[in-house]
Amino acid sequence: MEIMMIDRWLHIIAGVLWIGLLYYFNFVQAPAQAAAIADKDGPGPAAIGKYIAPRALLWFRWAAVATWLTGAYYLEAAPQYSLVGAFSLGIGAHNMALSSIGMGAWLGTIMLFNVWVLIWPNQKKILGIVEATDEEKGKAKRIAFLASRSNTLMSIPVLLFMQAGGHGMPF
Repeated sequence: MEIMMIDRWLHIIAGVLWIGLLYYFNFVQAPAQAAAIADKDGPGPAAIGKYIAPRALLWFRWAAVATWLTGAYYLEAAPQYSLVGAFSLGIGAHNMALSSIGMGAWLGTIMLFNVWVLIWPNQKKILGIVEATDEEKGKAKRIAFLASRSNTLMSIPVLLFMQAGGHGMPF
């Protein structure tokens, strides 16, 4: 039982780190990057793009993985839940908490997909980590922007659903 309590805390801490970095990217870094590009007398966007963004994206990606894995472990290890039960939204399980936790699990899985399949590969092009033409960078910016904003919109319900089942609230 202690390992489950530790896992739940790790899940929450990883989730806070993941969502916190998501909000940082959307509400701080993106506007700062635009301001740095517009400021002809300033240090330029490389100050963010070369030194801050790659490190923040590293923590962002792995916080997403840690959040998902600790959540999956908790669902499988807790006697009242199951990973399959959560992903099937509790249908047939006679456990209403699984429907809300399952919604959080699905949203979190979509968000994890966005991080690794849409945001990160496109950020590598934007930041010059991989070679890309200006046209490819423009497309990459749009895809990364949309995936990141989608994750931002999903973050509120995912946090609600993540905690709702544990408090006996079937949404």
